[in-house]
Amino acid sequence: MHFVDKAFARRLESAEEMPQVEYARLYQQIRPDIGAAVEEFCGGHMIFAGLNSPIGRATGSGLDIPMTEADLDRLEAFYRARNAPAQLDICPLHDLSLIDLVKARGYGIAELNNVLYRALDTVEAIQAPPDVEFRPGKPEEAAQFAQIVSRSFFERGDVPEGFDGLMTPLFQFKNARTFVACVNGTPVAAAAGLVIPQHRVFALFGAGTLPEFRGRGIQTALLCARMRAAADAGCEFVVVVTRGGTTSERNCIRLGFHLAYSKATVIRNVQPTVSTSP
Repeated sequence: MHFVDKAFARRLESAEEMPQVEYARLYQQIRPDIGAAVEEFCGGHMIFAGLNSPIGRATGSGLDIPMTEADLDRLEAFYRARNAPAQLDICPLHDLSLIDLVKARGYGIAELNNVLYRALDTVEAIQAPPDVEFRPGKPEEAAQFAQIVSRSFFERGDVPEGFDGLMTPLFQFKNARTFVACVNGTPVAAAAGLVIPQHRVFALFGAGTLPEFRGRGIQTALLCARMRAAADAGCEFVVVVTRGGTTSERNCIRLGFHLAYSKATVIRNVQPTVSTSP
């Protein structure tokens, strides 16, 4: 295990920070109507990727130096200008003064997640289940990739609007790695990740298996495939952020991942007050 200090936490936080940065920068090019924005903030970034988007918050910030009242003022102004609530990730390695600041301003908890990591000094061989082929994803499969992940997360078909749009851009990220698992030539599972060279970290996300193909060890094999790709890219650690008690967490623990810490995303509505003065 690696001792988790502030410097290491900063590297781990990049696993959520940099994918969001990539999304915002890409949306600025291909979806200018969204009004995506990204700015450096307290050693990390604050990101806006569209109203009601599941991504877009300040991440990786405040670990190098403590945040101040003025920093939170800047954060809230960034989101207020986009008619969006201010959101900020906080982990146990942040200075305790940040907890006092957000409490005083009435922030609430929007999400709780676990951050898990594994060193890449050794990587298991991929144990492919019978009749399952594993290969890199192809750009022309972007829509199918997104549908697999959507069906995996929302089996009843209640896919939130815009969810598929979070998956298809992966094929345009320079440092993304996508993989599919096929049965009889048809993709039945998918998984992705992002190489973050400046931190030598590989972020895991975008994984799912169609319900009828679960229980075969496909996701475990896709984890191994992504770890191999991460090692080949020169990464030192692979990182996943997930809710506690999930199948994803269990699969990672089985492959030697360690829990670094739990983290919270805190949120505050900072919409401008409508003036009633004449």
